[in-house]
Amino acid sequence: MDTYSNTIARWVAQDIGFDRLPDDVIAATRLRVLDVIGLSLAGSTTPFGASVRRTASLYPGPRSRLWGTNETCSVPGAALINGALSQALEYDDTHNESIVHMSSPSVAAALSLVDELGASGRDLIAAVAISNEIACRVGSVAPSQFHKRGFHPSALFAPFGVACLGSAMMRLDAARTANALGIVGSFASGLVQCWVDGTQSKFLHPGWAAQSGIVAAKLAEGGATGPAEVFEGRWGLFASHLQTEEAVADLTRLTLDLGERWDSRNASFKPFPAAHVIHPYIDAILRLGRKHAVKPEQVARITCPVAPYIVGIVCEPLSEKRRPLTDSHGRVSLQYTLAEALVTGVLGRHSYAESSLRDPTILSLTDKVEYVVDESLPGPEQFKGIVRVELNDGTIIEEIEEHNRGSAENPMTEAEIIGKFRENTEGVIAKDAAERVVEACLTLERMQDASELTKLTVPSRQFEPDLG
Repeated sequence: MDTYSNTIARWVAQDIGFDRLPDDVIAATRLRVLDVIGLSLAGSTTPFGASVRRTASLYPGPRSRLWGTNETCSVPGAALINGALSQALEYDDTHNESIVHMSSPSVAAALSLVDELGASGRDLIAAVAISNEIACRVGSVAPSQFHKRGFHPSALFAPFGVACLGSAMMRLDAARTANALGIVGSFASGLVQCWVDGTQSKFLHPGWAAQSGIVAAKLAEGGATGPAEVFEGRWGLFASHLQTEEAVADLTRLTLDLGERWDSRNASFKPFPAAHVIHPYIDAILRLGRKHAVKPEQVARITCPVAPYIVGIVCEPLSEKRRPLTDSHGRVSLQYTLAEALVTGVLGRHSYAESSLRDPTILSLTDKVEYVVDESLPGPEQFKGIVRVELNDGTIIEEIEEHNRGSAENPMTEAEIIGKFRENTEGVIAKDAAERVVEACLTLERMQDASELTKLTVPSRQFEPDLG
């Protein structure tokens, strides 16, 4: 039976490897590995990071390193912990159309397996590129439909990519790879109820996806089977989760021009630690503030035209978005984020602090941020932002960001991504260690044993976040 999972499995097992990757995909993947390591190290300094790392005792083992420490645990445990920490700041890359955070789970899973297998840098790059491509393709079958139903795309789609990654790294044949895809479909899960109260369960999803994909591949390697029609079947991923005719799923996106057209090219690096759909608005308001020297007390109103699909993600309910309870709450609030950005003039690793979330100047400005639905704005394939600021004297200033910075149309430079890594690792690992990680990632395909990469993440001091 020639199912979608069988077609994907043949590509993973037979048709793809480092030598078949386009040069730009290789270059981007190197930087995605660097980015995720930096994000996970930054996440380890947070109270969330401390709570996740305490679970390491559940996963004893000598194989895989917890980045930034000399500690090890089992392969699935390291994938879970390192992957979860990488989303603690909502700062990890995203595929625009599907809104899948694909690199956090893939890099965490790949490096955990590398520590066990001693795979080469070439194998690591190929595995991450494969995982990212499949996660993006699965997420593009019915874009925005899963968010509408309260599901987190990264938690549902990235496990399929990681199952392919694990299968590739363990050299599984096509039959076992297809079984891994069928198995991981039962593991793919993730609700975003945490957006209501600002709790942290969403941050666990990249780690859970990384762990799930590895376990599925290991089970398939051992002979366990999974449904061949995990995508298109009567109780497959899309039929079971969407359940309405309104949510038309274009299943051809799974395999169309597989290996020739790379959907992952349309994934954006993040210059800001916030929900990706807010990014063009952040750049617009920061630019507006700098160009016109706008002070918070001068502002009468800030109006943001928005595409309909982002309303339920970052605009509503107003009471939650205007008074975020936690940093994770604030990171998915258009209103709060624009207010902090204009007041402070920056949005980076140390933003969304408790003091900022309670700052009366920021909160007063938050109440002046309004959104209006604009049906003419593009869907998730293009993140566009428009910000109009009306001053107390009646002056109206507007800035437009056609494409979010970090996207293929408005890319971040290699130097900017390296700068982000340095910011995220400052105070976590020594500067010379950070530079060695940068050098290793930029020349990753030269490494005979890529497990040397995680050994470079030695801490400069031990963080003990305030958990009170």
